[in-house]
Amino acid sequence: MKIFKKLALICGLSMSLIACNKDDIDLTDADIIRGLGGDTWAQTNIDKWLYDSLVKPYNIGVKYKWDQFEFDISRTLIPPSEDKVIPVWSVLKDVWIKPYIAEAGKVFFNKYSPKSFILAGSNSYNDDGSIILGTAEGGRKIVFYGVNKFKVKGMTGYTPATDSNFVKTYFIQTMHHEFAHILHQNVLYPQDFKRINPILFQGQNWINMATNQSRLDGFITPYASSGFDDDFAEMVAIMLIEGKVGFDNIVNGLTGTSANGTTAANAKSYLRQKESIIVNYYKQVWDIDFYSLQNRCRTALNQYL
Repeated sequence: MKIFKKLALICGLSMSLIACNKDDIDLTDADIIRGLGGDTWAQTNIDKWLYDSLVKPYNIGVKYKWDQFEFDISRTLIPPSEDKVIPVWSVLKDVWIKPYIAEAGKVFFNKYSPKSFILAGSNSYNDDGSIILGTAEGGRKIVFYGVNKFKVKGMTGYTPATDSNFVKTYFIQTMHHEFAHILHQNVLYPQDFKRINPILFQGQNWINMATNQSRLDGFITPYASSGFDDDFAEMVAIMLIEGKVGFDNIVNGLTGTSANGTTAANAKSYLRQKESIIVNYYKQVWDIDFYSLQNRCRTALNQYL
């Protein structure tokens, strides 16, 4: 009975809407809410570049025109500047897509790579003061924040001391981190990885850790101490960003003892064991020479820093 009453009400509303005179509705262009359907945009050079460079070869879509419904509505964000879209993806293509294809092939990459990317111009802040570098949904959709601050060598106003670290952290590290998650979600890394570090994970307390403190506890970044999967993904990301020489410098440069009592010697051992498991995992599971991939990623990144 309730179902019939609801249907009757809907029918009544429908008849009422049909009876409206066209002249009673006077919507101007300013009244239209974009993204609800019916609104169109002319194809631009950006759209053509994205299609030719990402959609056609890799089936990767990038959404840069603003749509608030793609984001957490509780956050205050702004759209990306259109002049940043191609530079961001030119770099990501060189330092992420091309190295993986060179090592594992296009079939592998197209099968496992995320297919949907959303760009936001501003940073996304948490209540605890931490900044969200990017978000991922099921390995299929990734959101990049802070696009309007993107600057690499050759772009106006580029400052190596600050901009290079921003690009590495917000974009390259996020991309390598999320792709590592996709791989281990398809084939899990060896359980021995979880037995290496005896220090308890920090959970959400990672935000209060300094980078050097986390490394003296055997975690390559503070975020790596938030859980096993993120420990794995952060190790992969930092190793690919820093290259073999850079990663060796990080590990070999550790000195002192952490607040938890871990000596530098122990921390170095933990990080080296994790490195070994990752290298073997990539080879045995994906037939990828990790050190070769690492060299390709770092070499490609060098041209932008």
